[in-house]
Amino acid sequence: MSLLFDPDDAVRALRSNDPILARLIERVGPCGFRTHKRATPFAALAQSITYQQLNGKAASTIFGRFRAIYRPKRFPTPDALLETADTALRAAGLSRSKIAAMKDLAAKTKDGTVPSLARLRGMSDEEIVERLTAVRGIGPWTVEMLLMFRLGRPDILPVTDFGVRKGYSIAYKKRELPSPDDLKARGERWRPYRSVAAWYLWRAVELAEGPKGGRS
Repeated sequence: MSLLFDPDDAVRALRSNDPILARLIERVGPCGFRTHKRATPFAALAQSITYQQLNGKAASTIFGRFRAIYRPKRFPTPDALLETADTALRAAGLSRSKIAAMKDLAAKTKDGTVPSLARLRGMSDEEIVERLTAVRGIGPWTVEMLLMFRLGRPDILPVTDFGVRKGYSIAYKKRELPSPDDLKARGERWRPYRSVAAWYLWRAVELAEGPKGGRS
């Protein structure tokens, strides 16, 4: 699925509306925001659950082990996940709480609580958040990652994301991380392209620390 906006238009708007962000954009270069085109909502949410509260490298390793359980399939079906013994999922590195969340996700995908990709495309950001947070272990952040990196929505700002908050403190030379409310207030000037602003704030962390498996 392609982006629902032109990244060049987004960059021009952000540079015009925020001089500090404009300097970060200058350092980072062209916007490389991309969507994950092949993932179903089930697969995308399963990956986000795996990545919760872990750094990118550790999460990627665990997610690779999880997928390896189902080879040669590219990704398990909801039925296959529900039939997998918890011991096998624990051996892959998933915590008990994440296993419970994954299996609830599979069950709610089967019963239609988790909509198909076609249905998600016709829903508003707010409707999607409300619908998907009914799944155990899925909060607003997890849905925000889906909105950004699977659906290509242009105006998502994950204000609780550590990397976004840290990138903000680096770019704006703050000694402390901003509160979610402070970040949300600053983000008003980034509308309607807050997703792209978040992408650049993640890049600020990479510039400061070097790439460590951050977001796409």
